[in-house]
Amino acid sequence: MAVDQMSVVDFVSRSRNGDCELAISDHLEWGGDGSHLLVLQEKMNRYLAFVESGELYEKFPETRGEHVVIKVYFMHAPDEQGLRFLDLARGSIEGAGCGFEYKMLPLDEFVKQSELVN
Repeated sequence: MAVDQMSVVDFVSRSRNGDCELAISDHLEWGGDGSHLLVLQEKMNRYLAFVESGELYEKFPETRGEHVVIKVYFMHAPDEQGLRFLDLARGSIEGAGCGFEYKMLPLDEFVKQSELVN
C-alpha cells in the first residue's frame, strides 16, 4: 500500500512506548503543481477519519486508550511547499488529539518499510 491508495490505512503498529502508530508510505516525488499535496492530504484525512469514527478500535480493539500517532515515511524530501503543508497538517492532526511525525528514509530503508507496509 502507499500514499496514493487513499482508501487504505497502510500500516498499524504499536511503538515501544505503547503508542498506536498509523504509518503512511509516501513514494511520490514533489513538484510545483500541488498534486502530491492533495494526495497526501486526502490520505491523512482518511487516517483521521479512521481514528475519529472508531473504526481503528473496531478493527484493533487492543489499541483502545493508546495515544495514536500518524507517521509519514517519505522516499523524497519534501520541498518548501510540502514542508509548509506538513506544519499545517501537524496542527490539524494534533488538534484532533493525535500525534504527528514524518521522516525521510534512505532508499534502502524506504524499500524495507514499504515491504512491511505491503
